[in-house]
Amino acid sequence: MARKSGSRRKHQPLGLEILHEDRDIIVVNKAAGLLTIGTGRDAGRTAHAALTDYVKKGNPKSFEQIYIVHRLDRDTSGVLVFARSEEAKMTLQENWRDAEKTYLAFVEGHPDPPEDTISSFLVENSAMRVYSTNDPKIGRLSHTHYKVLKTVGTRALLEIRLITGRKNQIRVHLADKGWPIVGDAKYGRKIRDNKRLALHSHTLSFAHPYNGKRLSFTATIPDTFHRMAAAPPPEPPKPKKPRRD
Repeated sequence: MARKSGSRRKHQPLGLEILHEDRDIIVVNKAAGLLTIGTGRDAGRTAHAALTDYVKKGNPKSFEQIYIVHRLDRDTSGVLVFARSEEAKMTLQENWRDAEKTYLAFVEGHPDPPEDTISSFLVENSAMRVYSTNDPKIGRLSHTHYKVLKTVGTRALLEIRLITGRKNQIRVHLADKGWPIVGDAKYGRKIRDNKRLALHSHTLSFAHPYNGKRLSFTATIPDTFHRMAAAPPPEPPKPKKPRRD
């Protein structure tokens, strides 16, 4: 069994829901709009900062620390795991290729075929924008598996399995195919009826760093996804006819 750290506290860090906590790891459901970790002005408004304060119990002299294992984009919600020691962090990262990650995403369009794997070499430019390239010398080979779960109007709900885990991988691969994620102003276009990026880290499965036991966690599907699944997007406004004088 995992080494327990005592009973769960009632307090939940701002923007986070504690899914699991023991002496080695903390697993959370991160809200959309919250950075995993940041610097400068953003340093105090991140999941890392909130959890650091959580484990210190308000005591600034505490030696408790939280270590980054992996990251989610600011606008992506869902399952995120942190380590509570350098040893646990290194063990998790060394075995991270065996972790299983599934996401849910609403995209513009109807993917065809309804299930497939997208592959390309991904590279990041100086403007911190990730794009696909045909040059294997500068890009890292990346694979994203998707499956259409439901179509709603002009959109589709996808289940996505990350075979590799590169920065912005899902967003770039889907945009490359012409199916950008709803609300993705960076790789697609900002949609008025959706105030957040429609990408959610739904499940995460990995081996516990202390005893090797396989653990699986599920983050509650956001309300925005339920609303989008229940009704098609509004029709875009029709262009006004020119007035006749």
